[in-house]
Amino acid sequence: MLNLYGCNESNPLPRGGHDEKIVGSLSWDSPELASVERLRLLSDPGYPAWDVSYCYGRNRQGERVSVGLPFSELPKRNMRKAITAHARKAGVYAKGLGIFEAISTLC
Repeated sequence: MLNLYGCNESNPLPRGGHDEKIVGSLSWDSPELASVERLRLLSDPGYPAWDVSYCYGRNRQGERVSVGLPFSELPKRNMRKAITAHARKAGVYAKGLGIFEAISTLC
C-alpha cells in the first residue's frame, strides 16, 4: 500500500501508534521479553536488504520496551529464514514472540 509520501508500506501504524512511553530495553533473548509488537524495516527499491529501524515489544509486566536485536540488516529475499537462523543461534522462539506478525516494511 502506498503511504502519504508515495512509498510502499506494509503494516502501517494506526493513528497515535507511538504515543505509549517506552520504559526500557530488553534483548530479544531476555526471558523478560513477552512479545515483539513491531519490527520496522526500511529499504530503497532495488536494494537487496532491509535495514532495521527499530523494534518494540512488551515485557512480562505488559510495559512497552525497545527490543535489541542481533542484526541490523536482513535480506529482502528469505527474510523470514534469516530471522529464524538468528533466532536459533540465540535460542529464541521467533514465532512465539510474534515477530513475523510484527514486521512493518517501508520501501
